[in-house]
Amino acid sequence: MLISQLFLWTTAAIWGFAFVAQTVGMDSLGPYSFNAARFLLATLSLLPLLFIFKSKQQQDKKHLWLGGILGGTCLFFGFTFQQVGLQYTTAGNAGFITSMYIVFVPIVGILLKHKVESHTWLGIILALIGLYCLTIGPHFNINKGDAIELIGTLFWTGHVIIIGYFSRYVSAVPLSIIQFLIATILGTVTAFFTESPALADFEMAWWPLVYAGVASSGIAFTLQTLGQRNVSASISALILSSEAVFALIGGWLLMNEVLSTRTLIGCGFILLGMIISQWPRQTKAAAISVA
Repeated sequence: MLISQLFLWTTAAIWGFAFVAQTVGMDSLGPYSFNAARFLLATLSLLPLLFIFKSKQQQDKKHLWLGGILGGTCLFFGFTFQQVGLQYTTAGNAGFITSMYIVFVPIVGILLKHKVESHTWLGIILALIGLYCLTIGPHFNINKGDAIELIGTLFWTGHVIIIGYFSRYVSAVPLSIIQFLIATILGTVTAFFTESPALADFEMAWWPLVYAGVASSGIAFTLQTLGQRNVSASISALILSSEAVFALIGGWLLMNEVLSTRTLIGCGFILLGMIISQWPRQTKAAAISVA
């Protein structure tokens, strides 16, 4: 159990520090070119997992491709807004705003007639207060980058719901590969029509690309899969939500981002809201374990 939780904490740290890599990568590459290369590396890094995590489950090709196309489209737009937004906001802000999908998912669930418990509502309210403190200025204006990141969060919310549905019918690894393949195609087309990077630009951004494409996808996905085998879904979500904290720490340590009192208060409310909304209930702990 301890090793499995360590895998999940490591996954959250890798994802959190990826915001720093994404920001640094744009010193030499535009956001669309960076994402196109990142998606390609992610696709390639996930291919070996087909052999590591061989599934005996018979794949439903219709659900596999439909889920991959829908999930990959949300993945493309989510990462696109995230990457563009990082040009105008900090890695810490981007991490916390992106993590808001954890509390947005239950809100969308209401439209799908899902039951939302009282502790989840409390977490949502606290997270929204934190989002206000983090993004809304004294004259009720919102930073351009924060607004872009918030739009991206809507696509991350849709992505979670889509994957939650299609993962009932197909294995995780093939679905993830098709997702990133679709995102690679969309990202490459977008980069081709909006930017003209040279090979030297990709060479200059090689380490942020390797980190974002390989470590944040192939390595982190493997660790997440291994960790969630022995840790309940609610505890897993709780640990993985610390991604936002690692993004804040990474921006502060590696990029000298300033942490104002208002920023810390906002992040604190969001973190508290995520913890409360995801906190496991003893009565259900045994029922939601992941095989």
